[in-house]
Amino acid sequence: MGSDKTKNQDELSGDTKVKKKKKSHKFTSEGEGSSKLSKKQYEKALAELQLELVKMQYWVKFSGARIVIIFEGRDAAGKGGTIKRIQEPLNPRGCRVVALGTPSDREKTEWYFQRYVPHLPAAGEIVMFDRSWYNRAGVEKVMGFCNEKQYDDFMQDCPEFERMLVRSGVILLKYWFSVSDDEQERRFQSRTTDPARRWKLSPMDLESRDRWIEYSKAKDVMFSHTNIPEAPWFTVEADDKKKARLNCIHHILEKIPYEDMTPEPLQLAPRKPAEDYVRPPRNEQFFVPDVY
Repeated sequence: MGSDKTKNQDELSGDTKVKKKKKSHKFTSEGEGSSKLSKKQYEKALAELQLELVKMQYWVKFSGARIVIIFEGRDAAGKGGTIKRIQEPLNPRGCRVVALGTPSDREKTEWYFQRYVPHLPAAGEIVMFDRSWYNRAGVEKVMGFCNEKQYDDFMQDCPEFERMLVRSGVILLKYWFSVSDDEQERRFQSRTTDPARRWKLSPMDLESRDRWIEYSKAKDVMFSHTNIPEAPWFTVEADDKKKARLNCIHHILEKIPYEDMTPEPLQLAPRKPAEDYVRPPRNEQFFVPDVY
């Protein structure tokens, strides 16, 4: 098991497949249009993948593995929905999401990676970055929030920073969610009419809508500098949200060399009698009204 924990990241990249006793999921285009899964297909596949995620987390805890998963991509590309489906079945004590806001005045004076380092995982933990240090290569570059020297330093330092993480034993996975211009616009428009999702349209999102080409160019340059063998980028085609979620989760499971270490079913002993305990009167307590 120790060898699994320190497995070289090179073996986790490219087309290398980790052999595990679980079936590969194939998707067919039925139901909701020619390119979409039906609700039944989607929910069945998601349930199977989420069960594998639970098995994977047991292995992470037992082996002491440290996993970092980075989610980047266009606004409205579906990163948040994928992260939510990964997190749903997992124990939150061993899996957390990091989504940092705008850096403070003090943080702006720190070494750039400094604000991210405290969030890296300890043994037995999974950390998912909903956007990450790649803000500098994307939004900060396009919006002019960093100068050219800061940008150039990042492009030089980032690969070395990630190599350090991998050498230390961290399993580092990086995903870019790609969405077409038309589909992004459709999702933006749907958010304007949905009160429950309107908060997702930040001023920065609206600004990025008008800078499609600039973001595309920034992404291409970022890939050319940071798509390293130790931590390659994996692109998720995300025009179909259901497929994007399933394909990304399936890929994560393929790249992590976990084994099924799910504990055996528990045998619960009979409950002890209440003995002399008497509940307090109901009129001495406050209850939530039965509205539904």
